[in-house]
Parts: sequence; structure tokens; C-alpha cells
Amino acid sequence: MIDGGTVRRIVRVADLSSEDVVIEVGPGLGSLTLALLSSARHVVAVEIDPVLAAQLPLTVEERGLGDRLTVIGADAMRISPSDLGGSEPTALVANLPYNVAVPVVLHLLEALPSLRKGLVMVQSEVADRLAAGPGSKVYGVPSVKAAWYADVRRAGPVGRTVFWPVPNVDSGLVSLTRRDPPPTSASREEVFTVIDAAFAQRRKTLRAALASWAGSPTQAEEALRAAGVDPSARGEQLDVTTFARIAENKP
Repeated sequence: MIDGGTVRRIVRVADLSSEDVVIEVGPGLGSLTLALLSSARHVVAVEIDPVLAAQLPLTVEERGLGDRLTVIGADAMRISPSDLGGSEPTALVANLPYNVAVPVVLHLLEALPSLRKGLVMVQSEVADRLAAGPGSKVYGVPSVKAAWYADVRRAGPVGRTVFWPVPNVDSGLVSLTRRDPPPTSASREEVFTVIDAAFAQRRKTLRAALASWAGSPTQAEEALRAAGVDPSARGEQLDVTTFARIAENKP
């Protein structure tokens, strides 16, 4: 990212306070990191590239901010609280690699319960999917799973020219505000299994799509009716609370 205005905009929209501890994934050369350090109490930067991970503290130290930065040389998909040296991040702010954006967001929301909010830059189409609501053409697994953890919304577009080299896609900002999962006796894993099954073949009715999960189309229909869901409905019509209700009624 080479545009200073975009960096400042990300920090402004992230709405950080002087008490926030930010986790940043993929800091690279540190253009966003330096801006985050000017607003937050501390930044935990997770960088998988060992060369970049070694250089970032030097860059930050040159500006006298080294005591407010922790660099973790690790894969963000494998991070757990024990890897963070006692830090409890309250905000996720990152320009995420397009190919892993969704799994990284979902993993960090699950692994780090201290996270209360987030602002991530992702490919524009991914931003649409994360923020989509029931009934949208792009509503799917990422939309529902993200909604398990947070209220998710689009927070603005980002043009491709803010990067060098210039990518072939536009980007978008996605804002996340943590909230409690829907009240349910089903576990997160049980609910996510239903979500995966419902969207595995989008054109199928839920009666057909959930047949394997329930044991048969008939049992799927029974579970759906017990949850108050029309068996002829499709997954893209349901919100996360309804998926949780279905999971509770597995035969």
C-alpha cells in the first residue's frame, strides 16, 4: 500500500482509542503499522515472512515506537492467545491477503475472544460476501459464519491504484463489531456444519441439501419443521439464528 491517504483513512475508520491493542496481520513493510502505533496503545503484528518480520521492529524503532510493537513470526491461521505474549488484542486492523482473508477473519474471531472490533481491507467481492445479508445473491457461508461472531458491514471501497504493483481487482473495507452468538443449545461446530451443508449445493432446497446431515430427506424435513423452517426454502434465505435453531433439532 503506497497511498498515505488510504492508510490514514483506515486508521480513522477503525475508530481506535489510546487503550486499544491492535492485532495486524501481514504488516509487510509497516506503512499501516506505523499509522496504527500513532493511535493505539500497542500493536501486535503477525508476519509469516521471516525477512519482513525481522525488518519491521527496526523500522519502528527508528521512529522511537519500538516499545509499543510486538512482532510475532507466525501463520495467522494458527495463532492462539498463548502465542501473543500476554497481549489481549481488542481490535483487528489489517490489509489481508486476498486468498486467505475469510479463514483468517473467522479464525481470529474464534481464537481471540478479546477482540471487540475490526476493520479489514479485502478484495471487493470478498467484502461483499462477508457483509451480505439473507436474500442477497452473494450471501453464503462467509456471510453466515461471520454473523455468528459480529455485526458486519461494508465500510467503503478502496481503488486498486493505492497499491504497488497495481492488482487486477478493487478492494473494500469491512467493519466488524463483536456481539454474542445467537442463544442456542447447539455448539458453534454443530451450527457451522449445518451452514456448510446448506450451501454445498446452492440450488437445492434445504430438505435436499441437509439430507446427508440429518440422515435422510425425510429426517431433514422433520428437523426443519421442528425449527419452524419451510423445507422448500434455500440456505441463502436464512439468518444465522435460524441455522442455529436447525442445528438444535438434528435427529
